[in-house]
Amino acid sequence: MADTRTAILYRMILPDHACPFGVRAKAMLEDRGFEIQDRILRSREEVDAFKAEHGVATTPQIFIDDERIGGSDDLERYFAS
Repeated sequence: MADTRTAILYRMILPDHACPFGVRAKAMLEDRGFEIQDRILRSREEVDAFKAEHGVATTPQIFIDDERIGGSDDLERYFAS
């Protein structure tokens, strides 16, 4: 489908914790028909390395059209505008 939009979602799923904000972001993207490249951060080390590399303080982080949208609250604002 040529009209399919793609989003990259980096979210934390640790053995004892799945980030609820990542789950929320994925649901928002799915509800709007996005194809999601779901990049799971599976350890505290992966989460810390991702945050350092991208200069962000939190996960999840969503990228659409090579633009960093931000976290789940930012994604909600993006869709509202």
